[in-house]
Amino acid sequence: MVALINTVDARLQSFLAFDFGIKRTGVAYASRLLGEAKPQGTIKAQGDQRWPLIEKHIRNWQPDALVVGVPCHPDGAEHETTLLAKKFARQLVGRFKLPVFEVDERYSTTEAQSMGADDLDSASACIILNQFLRDIKA
Repeated sequence: MVALINTVDARLQSFLAFDFGIKRTGVAYASRLLGEAKPQGTIKAQGDQRWPLIEKHIRNWQPDALVVGVPCHPDGAEHETTLLAKKFARQLVGRFKLPVFEVDERYSTTEAQSMGADDLDSASACIILNQFLRDIKA
């Protein structure tokens, strides 16, 4: 079960975010105290090969919850990657038993490109996580 943004418990203080992609997945970390996401690199693996690398990030950062960017068409319609990102979020819940929050990530890559990011995937994960942090403060 994937948690919804409007149910974020105040006890959840640290977050690891993923900009899911079929070939690459960007990673970012933030805490409520830190207040801003920091890039943690890109996982360049597909399918089951990515899970040990994700587990390493989770062990390293010990987040209270996870955040997954879910892409949609500009009009909000779902596409193939939308469904794969949602499946990825469900798999995170099943594997790591942590709350997982989905965030609309339309235009995160475009925003990362406009900022001149060297690692677009990790920068996109930061944008996703910063949006999440803004949403839970509102």
